[in-house]
Amino acid sequence: MRIVSLLPAATEICFALGLGGDVVGISPECDFPLAARGKAVVSRTLLEYKGKSSGETSRMVGERIESGGRLYQVDEAALRAAEPDLILTQGLCDVCAPTLGDVEDLASRLPQRPSILSMDPHGVDDIFGDIERVANATGVEDAAATLIERLHERVQRVTERSAKARGRPGTACIEWLEPLFAAGHWVPEMVELAGGSDVLGRPREPSRRIEARDVVMAAPEVAVLMPCGFDLARTAKEASVVTETPWFQDLPAARRDRVWLVDGSSYFNRPGPRIVDGLEILAHILHPDLVPRPPRVQDARRWVS
Repeated sequence: MRIVSLLPAATEICFALGLGGDVVGISPECDFPLAARGKAVVSRTLLEYKGKSSGETSRMVGERIESGGRLYQVDEAALRAAEPDLILTQGLCDVCAPTLGDVEDLASRLPQRPSILSMDPHGVDDIFGDIERVANATGVEDAAATLIERLHERVQRVTERSAKARGRPGTACIEWLEPLFAAGHWVPEMVELAGGSDVLGRPREPSRRIEARDVVMAAPEVAVLMPCGFDLARTAKEASVVTETPWFQDLPAARRDRVWLVDGSSYFNRPGPRIVDGLEILAHILHPDLVPRPPRVQDARRWVS
């Protein structure tokens, strides 16, 4: 089977299911695992984000959406050359990848119309469900059963440990820095599974714009900065736009030295298998006494003023 994946999470799922050799096309953001980077790129972003701050990026995206323009484009010639049997796409977020409607329009013009699978998860179980759906579409159901069983076992270990906690610290997960956004969809559920209480996010609902006063009123005991699409290095580079403000430094989380920066792109923003890695990182952040093993230095670190 020839698979084109226009979504980083879908690409990760394919490789985790042993389908890496079947992937013949990817998006520019499909950077994991390393073997994915050698695949043909069949889509591109229509905005240049490199070197832009979170504030500048937000302005560019807002202007493009307001004008009715698209953010991504699938290369029709590259898609034709890939000759896909299956295209993996999404309808969850207009600013993350090509949307279902655009992909359907292009697919209808191909000589051999491929199947299209749209992945639109809102919670952790939905992510596991997407793994099953990809497996069903590609005939690797046994591989999916094994993978999902391993992921469930890791989730269970986290929940068993967090159940022993004496309290559930109020936690703020910040998914964008300028303007501020609170993480939604599966992230509030991850916080709950890890033994915390999300004070800003709404489970299974989109990430939402918030104001500084919303964070102040929520008074989080723990704050985790996980900007969408940022690795840890970029998060650390831009964190000061939030962490150096007087209102932030007066939060209980900041006063108690419980502010963390994480690789949001790898472990929190993408609804794929590494969400469970993100859950394990959160469990250490929230309950280091119960989950003493720290995350790798390239994955998460405590913010130091």
